[in-house]
Amino acid sequence: MNLILLDPSEVEGAYAYLTDARRITHLREVHRATAGNQLTVGLQGGAMGKAQLVELSNTQAIFSLESLNEAPPPPLPVHLVLALPRPRMLARTLEHVTALGVKSITLLHTKRVEKSYWQSPELHPEKIHQHLVLGLEQARDTHLPTVTLSKGFRPFLEEQLPTLLNGHRGLVAHPGMTQACPRDIQERTLLLVGPEGGFIPWEVEKLLEAGCEGMHLGPRILRVETAVTALLSRLF
Repeated sequence: MNLILLDPSEVEGAYAYLTDARRITHLREVHRATAGNQLTVGLQGGAMGKAQLVELSNTQAIFSLESLNEAPPPPLPVHLVLALPRPRMLARTLEHVTALGVKSITLLHTKRVEKSYWQSPELHPEKIHQHLVLGLEQARDTHLPTVTLSKGFRPFLEEQLPTLLNGHRGLVAHPGMTQACPRDIQERTLLLVGPEGGFIPWEVEKLLEAGCEGMHLGPRILRVETAVTALLSRLF
């Protein structure tokens, strides 16, 4: 926990009151914090800065908010469209892309996504929120991404994709494409990443027809969580 992320509901005047077990345990066992310590905190959706720990018990931590005037790191100019991964991989991927600065995420159903994945508890709003918070704490960021669920590929193609491509460069990551992944781009980008096994040929065809560009990461076949991290690192 490189940042103690405060929900606005935890702040009263110049003080913050934490009562959840996860953060209190982390403060006690990892930070080994004691009253008087200064720690980095951030207000969800707002600024970051230093706060003094006034009290720490088994059930509560109280911080005095001294100066929250540091801006969070800038977001990546990307909207990530990710074919819904397996639940355990989804959790890790959400944390990784949040830590890297992605602020807009669409989870998409494609042919090779098992329908049972959509019933996973990992898609409950509170679970998604938990993974996003972990990513923000890791990277010292305060702005939560938005996550949209799109459970049909054809409705996404016909109803959402034209709007998402407006003002964005569409890039489809798929093995076998002729173009290599570009590097260090500055433009706003819509990045589409398929599931394990990739998009099926019809899906690739329709995405290219809609105005997206196909690209590849080289001859190696990577797990989704690895591929997404590599793509974002290379693109931006």
